[in-house]
Amino acid sequence: MRLSHLADYAVVLMTAAARRPAGARLSATDLSCETGVPLPTTQKLMGQLAGCGLLSSVRGAGGGFALARGAHEISLADIVEAVEGPIAMTVCSEGRTDCALDAHCRIKPHMGVVGNAVRGALGAVSLTSLCGPASAGGLAQ
Repeated sequence: MRLSHLADYAVVLMTAAARRPAGARLSATDLSCETGVPLPTTQKLMGQLAGCGLLSSVRGAGGGFALARGAHEISLADIVEAVEGPIAMTVCSEGRTDCALDAHCRIKPHMGVVGNAVRGALGAVSLTSLCGPASAGGLAQ
């Protein structure tokens, strides 16, 4: 399993936002310059992240974006799902039945468990932990 470029960029942007003081207003231009994510992509992702409730936006003078919740309350799963949609390991675990094996598959009933396990693992990684130094045994919570 691999994150798409957009999901990866969203994690990079959210991590940069989380490193700012609480409540600090962010612009797409500043985050683009800081992270190297192209400005049009940054603008698109910030809109998606705001639409999913991870960023809040304020228009006008002094406006911009800010984290909608504390960094410790936002998980890697939240960010990935904001960009990619629900975490599903296979097409059938999304509820679709266009697989040629659908009528005879004995694994399909179990794929929800797999997806939930992956979501749980990503959900256990907070944005705060992504901002700190990586530990030798994995990410600190």
